[in-house]
Amino acid sequence: MAVEFTVVSIGTLSSNPLWNEPPGLRTPHATTTLVADGDRRVLVDPSLPAAVVVSRLFERTGLKPEQITHVFCTTLRPTHRRGIEAFGSARWLCHGPELEAYRTHLEGLAESSERMAQDLAEPIAADRELLNRFAAAPEKITPAAHLYPLPGPSAGGAGLLLAEVTRTILIAGDAALTRGHVEAGRVWTGCADANAAIQSLQEIIGIADVIVCGHDNLMLSPTRWLK
Repeated sequence: MAVEFTVVSIGTLSSNPLWNEPPGLRTPHATTTLVADGDRRVLVDPSLPAAVVVSRLFERTGLKPEQITHVFCTTLRPTHRRGIEAFGSARWLCHGPELEAYRTHLEGLAESSERMAQDLAEPIAADRELLNRFAAAPEKITPAAHLYPLPGPSAGGAGLLLAEVTRTILIAGDAALTRGHVEAGRVWTGCADANAAIQSLQEIIGIADVIVCGHDNLMLSPTRWLK
């Protein structure tokens, strides 16, 4: 049986600079995608609150949380993992460099909170405990779902490349923010490394037939519909 994917929930930005919007118009959330390959069911970026993402998953796929075998986060930014604790029986995965970068980030926050006497110790400790439940993703999460590093938007972000017989699908996370960003060759203004992000976007456009955007629906790669 071939690998299958389903967009469970289409993400959105808090504001879209391509629409000349002021900041903070809506609550941002990432696009959530299910990848099914054999007996493995991988939920990518469970971004909505737990009860909502569980409901959407059932509406779109008929699956319940305990049927998810893996959760993969394209980045560890909180927006991309808001509902992850609903999938406690799954194996949680992220690209190894992203795990290390976020762990270092949390250590820095903990030190700052101690020096400045800020009341941040409890949420930082909770985040560090949650981080300990993640493992570094292997090169293949399923036989047809390949880890694809996409640095730039975050230090160690990565997507999933799904290899089908006649096409490739890239679940890109923040490396392909929205359809408008892809078509304009634009990257997220909050990137950790804008130059690396531009290179990642160029790779996505070059290799993928179908792109699942990080905060938008899926789209055909511009290189495919321009032919």
